Amino acid sequence: MVFLCWNRPSPHQQSACLKQAGDFNYDSKYRCLTSSPSDCNPNSASSAPPLQSSSFSELRHGSNRDGFVVNRARVLLGSGLQTYQQGKRALQAWKHFGLDWAFVDPSSPVGVGERFCVCVKELVPWAVLPLQIVYVNDHDAVKDGSLKRSLKASFAFGSGTLRGHLLAGEERFSVELDEDNKVWYEIFSISKPAHLLSFVGYPYVRFRQKYFAQQSMDALVRHVHSQERA
Repeated sequence: MVFLCWNRPSPHQQSACLKQAGDFNYDSKYRCLTSSPSDCNPNSASSAPPLQSSSFSELRHGSNRDGFVVNRARVLLGSGLQTYQQGKRALQAWKHFGLDWAFVDPSSPVGVGERFCVCVKELVPWAVLPLQIVYVNDHDAVKDGSLKRSLKASFAFGSGTLRGHLLAGEERFSVELDEDNKVWYEIFSISKPAHLLSFVGYPYVRFRQKYFAQQSMDALVRHVHSQERA
């Protein structure tokens, strides 16, 4: 089952996609695989127990795991608490999806258990890809032992793919204020094909993932800088 639209997907079409999507399309033991130990809340009903810190660290540095391919991109947004707060608000408003060919309904809540659609223009049809947020974390003065570094503040959320998505896996978006007062936006995902179309066209899928990462970083940098000039 794949959700396609010939025109830009309407809110009604996205809602219909989510109603038909069902559950996650990847094993629950991989839930929160994109999270650091401090990101995945073991008390949350929708979260799996935290992974060992080494698992996250290995993935973070590019080691593939159980067929999942890692995609990671990071960009400097600027420096200081104000820039961090602007970056955080931008993620909460889905400004990182402010693209002509890919979008998320900006009214979609960012909260654990919330479902949303990523709508992507592919050649002629639009693909409507269902996901569910599996963790959201908003930290001040974080000590991330798995990465051997300190963060003054960080905001992150990760979403998992549902049935009807072309891929299986998770994607994490985060904004961090580090100990040097620099603000970083990062996209970190693990994925593997979940449909015949993505198996056959996987090299193209990988290209589009990298293209999206670059476009998303550019969009967030533009947005944050425009807010600073306002």
